[in-house]
Amino acid sequence: MSFGDALRHGASAESVRLRVMELGADAWDHRRKKTDHLGRRLAMVARRHPLRTAMTDTLGSRFAFLQHLVASTLLARWLKTTRPDEKNIGILLPASCAGSLANAACALSGRVSVNLNFTLGAGLMANIARRSGLKTVLTSRRFIEKAGLFAPEGAVYMEDLAASFGFFARVRAFVCAYGLPMGVFLRYTGGHATRSSDAATTIFSSGSTAVPKGVVLSHHNILSNMEALEQIFWVDERDVMAGVLPFFHSFGYTVTLWFPLLSGFRAAYHANPVDAKAVGKLVRENKATFLIATPTFFQAYVRRCDKGDFASLRHPMAGAEKLRPELSKAFREKFGMELMEGYGSTEMSPVVAVNTHDYHSAHQKQTGHKPGTVGQPLPGVAAKIVDPSTYERLSVGHEGLLLVKGPNRMTGYLDDPEATRKALQEGWYVTGDLGFLDADGFLTLTGRVSRFSKVAGEMVPHGKVEHALMDLAHGHGFAVTGVPDEAKGERLVVLHTHPGLDVESLLKGLSERGLPNLWIPKRDSFYFVEALPLLGSGKMDLRELARMALEYSSKSKAVQEA
Repeated sequence: MSFGDALRHGASAESVRLRVMELGADAWDHRRKKTDHLGRRLAMVARRHPLRTAMTDTLGSRFAFLQHLVASTLLARWLKTTRPDEKNIGILLPASCAGSLANAACALSGRVSVNLNFTLGAGLMANIARRSGLKTVLTSRRFIEKAGLFAPEGAVYMEDLAASFGFFARVRAFVCAYGLPMGVFLRYTGGHATRSSDAATTIFSSGSTAVPKGVVLSHHNILSNMEALEQIFWVDERDVMAGVLPFFHSFGYTVTLWFPLLSGFRAAYHANPVDAKAVGKLVRENKATFLIATPTFFQAYVRRCDKGDFASLRHPMAGAEKLRPELSKAFREKFGMELMEGYGSTEMSPVVAVNTHDYHSAHQKQTGHKPGTVGQPLPGVAAKIVDPSTYERLSVGHEGLLLVKGPNRMTGYLDDPEATRKALQEGWYVTGDLGFLDADGFLTLTGRVSRFSKVAGEMVPHGKVEHALMDLAHGHGFAVTGVPDEAKGERLVVLHTHPGLDVESLLKGLSERGLPNLWIPKRDSFYFVEALPLLGSGKMDLRELARMALEYSSKSKAVQEA
């Protein structure tokens, strides 16, 4: 039935549009050849643009596309010959050329890359390595020493590997990478048997609310997400990605690693996204057109980067947490451009929706950006809002639970079928995020199911209380969570970074805004901290936040009782 036929038979335009999105998401899964994978695509692009610069980093490395392919071929061949029985390979490297080479070698050799989150601490890293069955971890002495990390079990240093490859090995790798037929070349590297449905990487969740889960993403997942981004942004060889997100972050892995590498444009890497001055210099010197980061990082860039640093940017993109209007305004006033907001999750490889620039022509205008929203779903991605209890679909403008699906949806969680079953409902990924869709298909997020406290039987959203506090204080530096309370089940606790905070004025402001009494924290539930707990990705560490809130409230109670 056509779109017009469906309307004539009584279906609403919205229901038909959503059904078309679902069918498009399902159909996309059948478009790619079964043998297509990241390693094959990498070789194709490098052979097409052999002398074009592929990447640089602030450590002084620079690779043309063919140089990158030759170097990753050497490493892939080493994995094939010395680690024939190891399917998963650990990578402990920052955003850098070396990190890109290690991931590319895994793809070329048919291995699954596991980029280790070095901000989690030795205990959680060891746990991830054990759960992934890692025996080999590619890393760097220079990085280990500079970051103050302990060398992981099975560490193999990239510096030692580079020194071990002799002249004839390099010549052989060059001939194979550039001269052999694709099938023969992939047999040489070990990636000839890889299928698009095979796992390409396991990315562990940030662990902000629980022990990190291993999200298994296939080659098909990553390529689908990357191709959808190409349709949105129309990149060419003049584009440059400022890569500051770590590769253990899903946006870093897909958007700053594979997107430029397989789309034929340059990436410029810097290992530390919170080093605002260095990031500004990176963007300025490389004339970067893309910069992807979290609002927390962009807040630092607004404060510390010079106006001219971001003059070349066309696509500054914020994601992973809510973009506040104050930050958006400050960015626009300082740099003269809109800070676009997008949305994704590791389980979706990761990009789900994104704002873009409006399109203008002589006869039409197409809206690509709506402030306050996270944009429209990518091509091939379907989104719907359902009742959190019944999972019945809700109509336009109604807040509910967000479900998404598409060819970029994960294959599942590593060795956790029960968690996978709960997360995937009839093909849809249950995001845990709350929001609504408008009539134009733009998605607005309003909170998370998990970020609520049940106070005297009423569900109180932490995010809305946080946003109200930030509005009243004209800035960041507030985090709301809940702690157990004998009388009401839970009570709200506010951690903040504002010494001398006028709590009474804030409480009066919350009341004047019409917030229910149960949503307003008590005066003695505000605690000053030097810094709010953040993960390496820049997102709030909700587990640490809850621990800190309980610690502060327990100490306060003990003092009062004494």
